[in-house]
Amino acid sequence: MLMSKSNQPARLHFLPYSFRVLSPGDHVLCVVSGKRIALEDLRYWSIARQEPYASAEYSVQAELADRKSRGMLA
Repeated sequence: MLMSKSNQPARLHFLPYSFRVLSPGDHVLCVVSGKRIALEDLRYWSIARQEPYASAEYSVQAELADRKSRGMLA
């Protein structure tokens, strides 16, 4: 019997303009909001931090938080 990977999170490796599926699934979770993102709807991620985001706004929030934690923002 085939095992369905629906309703399971995927594990991805983020690349410029695309991602590679390391473990099959149908979604990932936004690291900022915790929102579920279907793989076909995933548009925003950080290559450096290997993190997915549900929106551009969450991506900016994560970048600002990262810069602040590294002392790059006052």
